[in-house]
Amino acid sequence: MKPQDMKDLKELIEFLKHYQVAEFDLDRGDTKIRLKFEQSAASSASLADLARLVAAAPAHPAPAAPMHHSAPADPAPVAAAEPAEVLHTVKSPIVGTYYGSPSPGASPFVSPGDRVQKGQVICIVEAMKLMNEIEADASGEVVKCLVSNGQPIEFGQPLFTIREG
Repeated sequence: MKPQDMKDLKELIEFLKHYQVAEFDLDRGDTKIRLKFEQSAASSASLADLARLVAAAPAHPAPAAPMHHSAPADPAPVAAAEPAEVLHTVKSPIVGTYYGSPSPGASPFVSPGDRVQKGQVICIVEAMKLMNEIEADASGEVVKCLVSNGQPIEFGQPLFTIREG
């Protein structure tokens, strides 16, 4: 594992501990990370906080073995290299199942790098056997899709990040 990947993993662990997240899974290609913590209080991070953290993680981290972290680590100071880019987040207006294309095997509505206009259909959320078209609420370039096809999603869960402009 590269030093930067280790640093990112340590920051992830500290973040999850700080917000008292009991369990966290990350599946990115051939990299799978599963973290479980014993919790004493019933406070947890918001989905938006977790999505921002995952979005900021490196695109191709080195594979990591499952970790069982029990000893508290000393928090390392985080150096600010440059201001983070502010991205618009498109959130789900309903609970349901996310679909990125109009039908199985069809090309996705949008992909990272695509330009979208406010009001353009960017995905479908199935709820109670109804297919609900979700529209972009901002114009710009799609930076990242934060959910997987067929994934159950919650109300207010971040779906996409868009660089406005």
